[in-house]
Amino acid sequence: MSTAPRPPGERAPDAGRPPRCLVTGATGYIGGRLVPQLLDAGHPVRCLARTPAKLRDHPWASQVEIAAGDVTDAESVRAAMDGVDIAYYLVHALGTGPDFEETDRRAARIFGEQARAAGVHRVIYLGGLTPAGVPESTLSPHLRSRAEVGRILLESGVPTAVLRAAVIIGSGSASFEILRYLTERLPVMVTPSWVRSRIQPIAVRDVLRYLVGCAQLPAEVSRSFDIGGPDILTYHEMMQRYAAVAGLPRRIILPVPVLSPRLSGLWIGAITPVPGALARPLAVSLRHEVVCTEHDITRWIPDPPDGPMGFEEALRLALKRVREAEVATRWSSAAFPGAPSDTLPTDPDWAGGSLCTDVRERTVHASAEELWRVIESIGGENGWYSFPLAWSVRGTLDRLFGGVGLRRGRRDAAHLRVGDSLDFWRVEEIEPGRLLRLRAEMRLPGAAWFELSVERGPANGVRYRQRALFHPRGLLGQLYWWGVSPFHALVFGGMARNLARRAESGRPAGWSRRRAAARTHR
Repeated sequence: MSTAPRPPGERAPDAGRPPRCLVTGATGYIGGRLVPQLLDAGHPVRCLARTPAKLRDHPWASQVEIAAGDVTDAESVRAAMDGVDIAYYLVHALGTGPDFEETDRRAARIFGEQARAAGVHRVIYLGGLTPAGVPESTLSPHLRSRAEVGRILLESGVPTAVLRAAVIIGSGSASFEILRYLTERLPVMVTPSWVRSRIQPIAVRDVLRYLVGCAQLPAEVSRSFDIGGPDILTYHEMMQRYAAVAGLPRRIILPVPVLSPRLSGLWIGAITPVPGALARPLAVSLRHEVVCTEHDITRWIPDPPDGPMGFEEALRLALKRVREAEVATRWSSAAFPGAPSDTLPTDPDWAGGSLCTDVRERTVHASAEELWRVIESIGGENGWYSFPLAWSVRGTLDRLFGGVGLRRGRRDAAHLRVGDSLDFWRVEEIEPGRLLRLRAEMRLPGAAWFELSVERGPANGVRYRQRALFHPRGLLGQLYWWGVSPFHALVFGGMARNLARRAESGRPAGWSRRRAAARTHR
């Protein structure tokens, strides 16, 4: 253990209040999850962001100070550190271009120098786990830069905690998303030899627990800590376990020695939506075995009674079935998820797995009340306002494969409530006058939702919005969506048109059918 001297003008810690924290990278994967954890622990928080507007979707934005600036700009860093006790360094330049190592080096030096000048009590940095006994010069550029940044901060003269982690398991982590997409999209894959490299992954919840706990480390503690979960696995084993937890067939993985690291990055970029500029340097790093050589951090931050979270439990949290309140959260940035393993609204578009959507909107020249009446009466005997034969065929196919089909109908012809069955759907959310969300209970290679909503429109009408969402499971799910997509204009487009016309006509749902039945009776 090394002891870093205190800056000459350092402020004495105020025992009467929790340390004030500065978080850089709050718009990123870890930073966006760390801030609410710090707030829950009672810390005042300031966020340094190059683009502060990116933070406004977070519900905690009003609870923090937001400073505009960049870690490569010494003046803005110095201003952001004024009055700060703990400074979290959670940024890196990976994916910004070929000179990212120099950018990382310059930013780390500025951060360390300004922390010392401002009298900051501690710097906390989340870096990368590096292989034991391997010279730094032979590491991949990504891991080499992570190691160099940690060393620069440790030498800054400010007590520093460097947490070194390998693959972080949680929706939104770039390494995890690569694992997700490769496993879900490729039932058979020819892979580079790095799939046999050993890795010690860690759940994002444990990473956040360590980051928050480091704010209470004694001043004399200034060193690196290896952090990892209880499992040591190869990438091959992680993909097979992912498939098992996700309910996918066992993957056929054929490692070959001919794919260079550069070709591996191109291959990952082609198969996954993770940007190539990010995927390539990460792929090069996968050739290294990254396993913890110590677990000293427990001297100051004890493990939970059950120990760090295991790989499969972390997977289950990251892949858990989306709850009704999270459908909008994960994909339309409408809310904030409740767990660190969930996707945040500000996560990159490629995070959270694939989501296929079909959105239809129409201006309806009717009152909001009339449009809502038609929406709430959909399904059952009232029908689905488009191509009845297609709905009938889909219901028959569902029954042939053991599903519920269309036989359930609806409980009430005019009104719905949460939990009602509606043909092969289930009412998952209803906001009277505004939103009806249905969850599919038909047989599907994935999970599906259907939303119908009333939105404010022009002066003489309202806006009808219809959204179908499908979260495919594996390659079969992808093929299913693209197989039925050609029929969407006919089914979903026709539905939007006919439902709008029904609302504009002012006639109750099922009016034509009841009139025909009455004529037949006469």
